[in-house]
Amino acid sequence: MARKIGSRYTANQILGRGSAGTVWLGEGPDGPVAIKLLREDLASDQELVGRFVQERTALLGLEHPRIVTVRDLVVDGNDLALVMDLVRGTDLRTRLERERRLAPEAAVAIVADVADALAAAHAAGVVHRDVKPENVLLDMQGPLGPGGSHPALLTDFGVAKLIDSPRRTRATKIIGTPDYLAPEIVEGLPPRAAVDIYALATVLYELLAGFTPFGGGHPGAVLRRHVTETVVPLPGIPEELWQLLVQCLAKAPASRLRASELAARLREQLPTLAGMPPLDVDEPDPAEEPAEDSVPSAPQSEPVRRRGAVSLVPGAKPDSNRDTHTSMRVPAPDELAGGAHGTARAPRTPGAPRPGSARHRAAVRRRRVTLGVAGVAVAAVVAVGAWFAASDGDSEAPQDTHSTSAP
Repeated sequence: MARKIGSRYTANQILGRGSAGTVWLGEGPDGPVAIKLLREDLASDQELVGRFVQERTALLGLEHPRIVTVRDLVVDGNDLALVMDLVRGTDLRTRLERERRLAPEAAVAIVADVADALAAAHAAGVVHRDVKPENVLLDMQGPLGPGGSHPALLTDFGVAKLIDSPRRTRATKIIGTPDYLAPEIVEGLPPRAAVDIYALATVLYELLAGFTPFGGGHPGAVLRRHVTETVVPLPGIPEELWQLLVQCLAKAPASRLRASELAARLREQLPTLAGMPPLDVDEPDPAEEPAEDSVPSAPQSEPVRRRGAVSLVPGAKPDSNRDTHTSMRVPAPDELAGGAHGTARAPRTPGAPRPGSARHRAAVRRRRVTLGVAGVAVAAVVAVGAWFAASDGDSEAPQDTHSTSAP
């Protein structure tokens, strides 16, 4: 059912729902638009409405070929909406779900486009704060780029900042998508441009591997890994590209590249990646396994599946729990110091079980049984040898095997 948004726009059809609101296919004075209508409880928050108005100039001023342009911000009664360009295509999460992982050339070309978008935003003083595949749209009507990739555009600028108000989040809470949060956010530092670089490097890792470097399991464990663990190498990619990834995933924000530098360095890698197939890396289990001595939980009837994003395009799927505004507790210092205790989602060669997984524990048990049997066999051999040695010692004494008893 159509509804009016302000005096200039009409929302005609729901494209998807997310934790912050609903995305509609709409119509404006200049044609089709995407309208992100925030939830009613957010629209009734006067502090948030004030922040919304304050951000209007900054968001409307973001214009770049790789940024989904915000055309208008509407405050009308109970309606609080962002009006944006409509992109004819799909989002990067949907493509990942379909293909599992991308060829390195296409992955790098897409991430270079997003880095261009971030460079323009950072130059304007805007930090995105929620870079992830759900917020990268692929323009199916644009010209094909390296590796057959479609032009990539970054969307949802300003939404995380609007929601993250002091009254809505306490000092012990953080706002963001766990898999892509930079370590400094986990530690309570204010988000600077470097957090977008860390998130974008995480996206590149995910496009290449099919999973994020520190994701999996409870959000608290994911946050801890961002702070305490080092990224596990991906086999099969050029060393120069890997070092670029490592630098942008550095724990120290100052060690990461700026967005413009990252875009340039990525495009330098494209000739070496031409024709390279997707990496052959086993995907880790979708959730943490219990410890070996713990009681196993009941098996799930269905595997964990990552659903699509709410994109600003027709035909998008409902949003997932990887949405922007997941509220999480900040781990205490002693928890961060404790490490992840082997829960990192490390890539491995095809067929090899992940440490801590059910297959890995079964293999450990088989090795223990084998070693136990081997130990018993060794003990038996030693015992038999000792018996023979004793028998040889007795054979040295005079024996009368044919004697008869005296009468």
